Amino acid sequence: MKRLFLRCIGCGAEYSGDVVIYRCPRCGDLLDVVVDVDEVFCRESLKGRVESIWRYAELLPDFGDGVVTLGEGFTPLVKCEKLARIVGVRELFLKLEGLNPTGSFKDRGMSVGVSMALRIGARSVICASTGNTSASLAAYSARAGLECIVLIPEGKVAVGKLFQARIHGAKVYQVRGNFDEALSIAIERSSETGAYLLNSVNPWRIEGQKTVSFEVWEQLGRTDINVVVPVGNSGNISAICKGFKELEMYGVIDDVPRLIGVQASGAAPIAEMVRSGASSIRFWDSPETIATAIRIGKPVNWKKGIRAIRESGGTAVSVSDEEILEALRLLATVEGVACELAGASTIAGLRRLVDEGVIGGDETAVCILTGNVLKDPSEQLVAWNVPTVIEAEGVKSI
Repeated sequence: MKRLFLRCIGCGAEYSGDVVIYRCPRCGDLLDVVVDVDEVFCRESLKGRVESIWRYAELLPDFGDGVVTLGEGFTPLVKCEKLARIVGVRELFLKLEGLNPTGSFKDRGMSVGVSMALRIGARSVICASTGNTSASLAAYSARAGLECIVLIPEGKVAVGKLFQARIHGAKVYQVRGNFDEALSIAIERSSETGAYLLNSVNPWRIEGQKTVSFEVWEQLGRTDINVVVPVGNSGNISAICKGFKELEMYGVIDDVPRLIGVQASGAAPIAEMVRSGASSIRFWDSPETIATAIRIGKPVNWKKGIRAIRESGGTAVSVSDEEILEALRLLATVEGVACELAGASTIAGLRRLVDEGVIGGDETAVCILTGNVLKDPSEQLVAWNVPTVIEAEGVKSI
């Protein structure tokens, strides 16, 4: 038998899984979904199952025939020997989340989150977004037949991501402000209109995103590794930690991997807090980075993110835009793998920590490449490779 409920990460209060709340009514803190399972979960039970997040059905909410899915999850884990030598680690693997249906890891969470929206009888869904969340929510809400409202910071979202939200029929509002201001509006409008909020403050989003941990365990076969994750709102790194902790709780693994959070130096409140050893966070009012997906100065999931990093014995690091661009170039030209800039930040962060001696040369790292490179095919990313114009006849210099 499976029991689902919500638990406050602050005061520990528990609530029914069918109650629509995003924070604890008692203390205002964030909530975790607790999946209480009394059946056996093991590697052998996965044989022959569907290759999506729903292969791990025992550890996910049960929606019966109400699952909203596009086949998300079970993305490739690619070993990169040449890049490992350049970065300075023994083994390096890339988790290609850009091969999810809408091109980012957000699809994992939206499958669960939109399924929950149907379960509670919602008619509309809403989110604020730096790009990927709006693209994913627009697709999954279209699949579910729900009205979708997205708020994005004006002029700050990659054209490919904005295109996706529009092509799937979402009502798009461009906010003359940053993401944090857009999120405040989304939360307010959700409360006033009853639209179901599907930013990562919603704990059901995290439930879907935790499945990347199950896949890394299943595909790699061990967890004595470093998992390197781009950090914006901190939802994904906390989800990954939750997934590994559940595997540990059910006796499938012995140890949780060390989690490494990477932020851009222009938007790095989490890295600042971790590196300084502070007990509270300092929000950034004007975050700025070329990596638009992690251009967030007031991460709503900061408590979960900090907890994930510290409980796993991990750390956080910030890297410059120049380091991120160089990491993307290396990925693409050395291993034939490209991704959105936020994903490339993991390679830059890994290089920095190897140089600092935080990660040793005999260690293994898995970098989570969160989104597809075609989300933002801007000229700036390929400025180092300028095409040569030639005549149509008599060319001998190629």
